[in-house]
Amino acid sequence: MKEFFIRRYRSDNPLAADRRTLVRIDDEGVVTSADHHAEAVLGYDASELEGQPVHRILAARQDDPFAPANRHRMESGETVLITFRHKDGFFFTASLSLRVDVKDSDQAASAYIALRDTSPMDHQLVRMAESAAGFGIWELNIRNNKLTWTDGLYTLLELRPGTDITPEQALFYCQTGQNRIRALFRRCVRDGQPFSIRFDLQTAKQQHRRVEITGKAITRESGRIHKIGGTLIDHTREMHQEQAHRQSQQLLTATANATNDLVASVDQQLNLVYFNQTFSRQFAHTFGQLPRPGGNLTDMLQDFPNERRLIERLWKRALERDSFVVEMPLAQQNRDLPVYEFHYQRVVNEHGEVTGAVHVGKDISARLNNASSREYRIHHDPVTGLMNRKAFADRLGRLIRPPRRKNTTDGLLYLDLDDFDHINDVSGSGTCDRYLRELASNLGVRVRQRDALARLSGDTFALLIENCPEVQTRKIADSILELIGGFVFEWQGQQLQTTASGGLLILDEDSPDDPDKLLSQAADLCHTAKASGRNRIHVAQAVASGQDEGVAGKLVEQIRNALDNNHLLLEYQALRPVASVTWGDHIEILSRIPGETAEQPSLQPAEFLPVAERFDLAKRLDRQVIRQTMQWLAGQRLLEPRLKYCGFNLSLASVLDDTFADFMASLLTDSPFSAECFCLEIRESHATQYPDDVAVLCDALHRIGCRVALDGAGASVESYSLAARLPVDIIKLDRRMMQHLHDDPVQQVMVEALHKIAEASGKTTVATFIENDDTLRKVRTLGIHYGQGYRLYRPRPLKELKPAAVDLTTGRIGG
Repeated sequence: MKEFFIRRYRSDNPLAADRRTLVRIDDEGVVTSADHHAEAVLGYDASELEGQPVHRILAARQDDPFAPANRHRMESGETVLITFRHKDGFFFTASLSLRVDVKDSDQAASAYIALRDTSPMDHQLVRMAESAAGFGIWELNIRNNKLTWTDGLYTLLELRPGTDITPEQALFYCQTGQNRIRALFRRCVRDGQPFSIRFDLQTAKQQHRRVEITGKAITRESGRIHKIGGTLIDHTREMHQEQAHRQSQQLLTATANATNDLVASVDQQLNLVYFNQTFSRQFAHTFGQLPRPGGNLTDMLQDFPNERRLIERLWKRALERDSFVVEMPLAQQNRDLPVYEFHYQRVVNEHGEVTGAVHVGKDISARLNNASSREYRIHHDPVTGLMNRKAFADRLGRLIRPPRRKNTTDGLLYLDLDDFDHINDVSGSGTCDRYLRELASNLGVRVRQRDALARLSGDTFALLIENCPEVQTRKIADSILELIGGFVFEWQGQQLQTTASGGLLILDEDSPDDPDKLLSQAADLCHTAKASGRNRIHVAQAVASGQDEGVAGKLVEQIRNALDNNHLLLEYQALRPVASVTWGDHIEILSRIPGETAEQPSLQPAEFLPVAERFDLAKRLDRQVIRQTMQWLAGQRLLEPRLKYCGFNLSLASVLDDTFADFMASLLTDSPFSAECFCLEIRESHATQYPDDVAVLCDALHRIGCRVALDGAGASVESYSLAARLPVDIIKLDRRMMQHLHDDPVQQVMVEALHKIAEASGKTTVATFIENDDTLRKVRTLGIHYGQGYRLYRPRPLKELKPAAVDLTTGRIGG
């Protein structure tokens, strides 16, 4: 049996403490128990894990904690990094350390336990018990008035065992309560009433001890008591502990009351463990009641729901993190209260277990209102206290100013509250200001310390997410959106609640270095999110710095002109079977935008798709490509038996469009081609961000007979989970997995793993971007079903897909 600590690993701060759970695993690799933190770390309740093989929570076999490499490192006291599988399907890295290692075979020999009989106990066993527990036994025979002691009692008085001593002489060692002890002995002898009393004594060697003497009648005959007995128990250690605790409490109280800072600590249930006089006075002034030791903050703040939720969130965050700092008044709704800089710190015991948290709040009102107030007001929003637009643009400019760090990704989240004008009309500007102030405080708790949160205008916020992978950036944005949607503000009997729409701009080293351009692009994304149904976030890469707003405007005009006049240039690229021979045509439809003049080259997808997504033209573009293709196919009846696969790429706007499946169904009604030959390709990044919406779309498309492909699989660790559980028919591998496939063994293992997952779940695999013979040979070796790329087939105009002409006696067909 082994006990492991599993602690989530944070790449931004590997040394930071985070949640951890204790899991016990037997030598067969089966989980026997887990503590109550298992759900927070692994997603499973402790009862769900019991009896399950450990591989259920591991990402792969090489992550087995019993593997020799991992076992040897942990046995030497090191921690190892292992990839775990969360209950929700995503993977995460955690540090694993060994707490206990006992072989299951090292079990106690077969034995049983029984109640001991009344036979005399071995003298050595009694002496060992007395020495270990610090007690002695006495016995008084009333018939002969003989008092006997065991060795333990002599030891407590620091006398040599067997020393001649009378009961009266023994009482002289008692510093207090001699008469009380005599009276208790007499009453026990007279009527057998048991007794117990604590007192201080001075030993023969002048040592001060605190002891407890107990006694009761132990022998009766004919109603008369003949023998009494009891114990003398040493409580000196407890006395010293109480004295040390009392001294430390006095020191803490004196220190805490000597400062004007707000000092308070709570346990894990948010019960007040300690607070100083300053905190008590300010709490009473703010909330109209004196705090009491042991009082529960949640109960004391029942009449202040907004403050209660914020304070609960702050303390719970303190219980989960080592420390953090926040600036705020004790209550948000009273703007006349002083502003404090609260330092929160988690409290752990000697075993590393969290027992509570403490905060120290320093009044910084003078600092804000005096010399630095002018500077503060220049850079902060007066209602929420967040950065204003100017300060945020400066912060964004410093981040993107050349030279940019390579291989880093940042995010710019632009948020606009939905229907806030209506709330303002109904509730008034004063209430809305309070709502915004409270919402800003809650958002400030949620964001990372390194990130920048700002209020740009009335109901518009922005968040700069620094040095964060795109997948994690998307998760942060989703959590912010979830917080806003779940936030309820109560004020004078009203409950204010709304949602938000957002645009998330992914920034890399090629992004523009102009903050205003980036904010404009993020605002455009936010607008498309609102137009697509609100309460959602649209994501896009920042448009390259070489493309200014004038160029973007011209591209928009070109796209709209092509859409209005059905002038899209359609191409197809064939998919070829690489593992076995398959009859029929398998194609993917590609589109280009014609140049402004005949001499100008057409626009490639990489040039116009980001602009189309930014200006809410992507959904219309998707539908136009499908509509033009179906119209062209309607005139090619001879292709009907040959066309086995016709794929279309979908933008995020189409994926989130509830009417898209109905649009496809309407086109298929009059089409001679089977619905099964049409496949809609959904990007892996969109499926990761909106798994529920994608699942709904897949079901809707399957109901009308179409197939669905997951495009770009392998771009992130979520691909493996999506390939297994998402209801798609085809898995198209990401181009980055193909680039060095022939000479990168790690890529080969990843591709093979995805292929096996797809086969096990009844899906077909397609290897994209096959550019050379080496990659093609490796794809065949791995058993991938289909291949796509310039090595197999270059894109050609759609009109060249016509079947070859054949001259018959009845005339020519095809051509």
